[in-house]
Amino acid sequence: MSEDFYDVLGVSRDADTDDIKRAYRKKAAEYHPDVSDHDDAEERFKKIKKAKEVLTDEETRRQYDQLGHDRFVEAEKHGATGSGAGGGRGGAGGPFGGARGAGGAGGFEDIFNQFFGGGGRGRGSDPNRPRQGQDLRTSVSIDLEEAFEGVTKQFTVARPESCDDCGGTGHPPDADVSTCDQCGGQGQVTQVQQTPLGRVQQTTTCPRCEGAGEIYSEQCSTCSGDGIVRNEATLSVEIPAGIRSGQSLRMEGEGAPGENGGPNGDLLIEVDVDVGDRFERDGADLHLHEAVSFPQAVFGDTVTIDAVDGPVEMDVPAGTQSGETFRLSGKGMPRLRGRGRGDLYVQVQVVVPDSLNDEQREALEAFAEAGGEEIDVEQGFFERLKSTF
Repeated sequence: MSEDFYDVLGVSRDADTDDIKRAYRKKAAEYHPDVSDHDDAEERFKKIKKAKEVLTDEETRRQYDQLGHDRFVEAEKHGATGSGAGGGRGGAGGPFGGARGAGGAGGFEDIFNQFFGGGGRGRGSDPNRPRQGQDLRTSVSIDLEEAFEGVTKQFTVARPESCDDCGGTGHPPDADVSTCDQCGGQGQVTQVQQTPLGRVQQTTTCPRCEGAGEIYSEQCSTCSGDGIVRNEATLSVEIPAGIRSGQSLRMEGEGAPGENGGPNGDLLIEVDVDVGDRFERDGADLHLHEAVSFPQAVFGDTVTIDAVDGPVEMDVPAGTQSGETFRLSGKGMPRLRGRGRGDLYVQVQVVVPDSLNDEQREALEAFAEAGGEEIDVEQGFFERLKSTF
């Protein structure tokens, strides 16, 4: 893990805890293995989680800043050797050898206590503390008209949920319980080791009971002891008018379940807006091409434009050139949070007919001759006229 923890989360070294947590949620939503398509999602997520655990604990962050990244990781590596942790449900959840989600410094903090005389355990050291569930990510698609009006959209998402059969405990309600014989009910085990940094004491989450201090006689057959099952949930989300492709909505509490009584994570919904073939969109502004006839361009006219919310009239001045653009103020998409609407930009395309009747041909030939042009009808008057526009 060679990346600096601040770089992993994309925050500055003076970022406060709230900034770090926000950055973590954003990164985790992108790289969580349950929802990410990245090839290295699992490894990347581990780095993101490790960085958040270290930088949101005041004492551990101070130690990280004092030692620097390489020495910090080296000390951690030697301090965690031989701990045997991580064998419980879900595997090792942190770089300190604790069970999933332990999130604390564990024995690593004991190493620093040897150097800095620290007393007491870090905030993240309790394996049984409540922890919020992971944020999940999904996507929904809407068309331009739905994005204009706003819409309530129903969708289905596969997500982890607490097992109903065991209430998320991982064992049947009538399972026999006994004190863990490895940690004596403490939920933690302590080892004294000789490392290149000297003799250190390492305290880690008990790998046998995962910090619970208790052992149950059997596991829940539905969730295999995880306390979590994957189900499909049908939800509805209100999509506001004016939303753009790539913007995300957050549904609080609809993500993965928390641990030890912690709250659920959130569900992040990325919206994809299908603009269609008629319009091009630039933020709240819309662009389209509108065909007008040669006489309309020459003499001027009022044409009807099919805007996203219905027909609107637009004046085409006499002498309009093909490719000229007109702006219809306030006829674009609504801006989010009710801040008015964007504009509609209409680029005029002058259409020249492919064929004419005799009367039309004579009139246009007279028009050309009046302008001093010599017309070779055999070569095609309208081919020349098209090239003009």
